[in-house]
Amino acid sequence: MRVAIIGASGQLGTDLVEVFGEDPSFEVIPLTHKDLDVTVPETMKVLKELKPDIIINTAAYVRVDDAELYPEKAFAVNAIGALNVAKISRDIDAINVYISTDYVFDGKKRKPYTEEDAPNPINIYGTSKYAGEIFTRNYSEKYYIIRVASLYGKAGARGKGGNFVNWVIERAKLGDELKIVNDQFMSPTYTMDVAKTLKEFLKISPEWGIYHMVNEGYCSWYEFAKTIFEILGWDIKIKPIKSSELNRPARRPKFSALENMELHRLNLKMPSWKDGLKRYLKEDIFNVSEKSCLTC
Repeated sequence: MRVAIIGASGQLGTDLVEVFGEDPSFEVIPLTHKDLDVTVPETMKVLKELKPDIIINTAAYVRVDDAELYPEKAFAVNAIGALNVAKISRDIDAINVYISTDYVFDGKKRKPYTEEDAPNPINIYGTSKYAGEIFTRNYSEKYYIIRVASLYGKAGARGKGGNFVNWVIERAKLGDELKIVNDQFMSPTYTMDVAKTLKEFLKISPEWGIYHMVNEGYCSWYEFAKTIFEILGWDIKIKPIKSSELNRPARRPKFSALENMELHRLNLKMPSWKDGLKRYLKEDIFNVSEKSCLTC
């Protein structure tokens, strides 16, 4: 199968290209922003020429706080971009895989969200991604909406300027005081695990619909940071704070952990978040560079 990966140089896209490229069942077509801009319909014609069987759309505006100030930028990529991909996928009869987020939920449930829970985003970023889900669902003949959360990977998130794991490590190296929120809970997820599971998922060819794909379990950002240094064996002091102390433009859901209910029904299981973190630190610790975390 020919798989076109939009956003091939991004944090998730990089691992998708690697994982799918290692499998002879797939022919990978990596597409970066230079090849295709999801916000410009005219550039989508490249997909008609390439004729992929599957389109994985990882392109996203992920600057959560900036989205509150520039909502048009978030909607251009996350919503209208998804619409453009949905239309072209329908035209060429390709499977449309849209990567979404846990931020489509409001966090009031206080236990992990399943695919059956109704979205109710509380910030512009989440709303734009939910709009993208709706366009994907209503304009694609064949589609999968894959919700991920709190991603980290070796390529970093270019739109964010890194990822949370790299950020706390660099701050610790510089001797900065670490203040991490302890009242927001999520499912930290290693992009390599998403890439490997998504590959197996597509081989199964499940029913069209929404699927959660996160590392199993959940924690607060504070617990996540503590675990990073415990694994590294570093004695780093972290001050727990409330999210209200940060005074950020965008509200975050207090509890946005996801449950992989539909994956379990397919007998697919993601590793635990601690297992994913251990492997990431073992594989990528020497690749950590100074970056800033803008949207964690």
